[in-house]
Amino acid sequence: MLIDSQKSLLLLVDVQDKLVPAVEAPQALLDNCRWLMEIARYLQVPVLASEQYPRGIGHTSNALRELLPDDAVLEKTFFSCMSEAACRDAIDDGQREQIVVIGIEAHVCVLQTAIELREQAREVYVVADCISSRNPSDKALAIERMREAGIRIVSREMVAFEWMRKAGTDSFRHISRNYLR
Repeated sequence: MLIDSQKSLLLLVDVQDKLVPAVEAPQALLDNCRWLMEIARYLQVPVLASEQYPRGIGHTSNALRELLPDDAVLEKTFFSCMSEAACRDAIDDGQREQIVVIGIEAHVCVLQTAIELREQAREVYVVADCISSRNPSDKALAIERMREAGIRIVSREMVAFEWMRKAGTDSFRHISRNYLR
């Protein structure tokens, strides 16, 4: 199954001020998430973001927050976005069957969100180069567990090329010129 821009939603999980510095390769994570979020915005793929207990952990990193409308950022206290009514409702209201998940931490909030999305018979794609954890072995174990649960592990370029689907279009020329170096 290919990822379809008309059927998918990009979900940014908990990339917050106080969490980002603690994860492995924080700048690469921010750069990769921003890259995919900008492409989603250009291709008109909806983007939602969750914030885990922002009073304690801070808000979505400014580098990413500026790409999101105010109503696209949802506060939560459950680790899984799907266990929090506001997040679940926003995802469900979008009526998208494919959910592309990026964020932190891979072995906690990303994992629990992806598994609960999969349990709802959604097509779930976790972008390996757009997730991180404090400990690299936790990320590796999370990827392994998600695969076992039927979640597809992809790269950011896989998502972008599947969203574009073909060369020779204005979208392809724009994305190729600005994002594929």
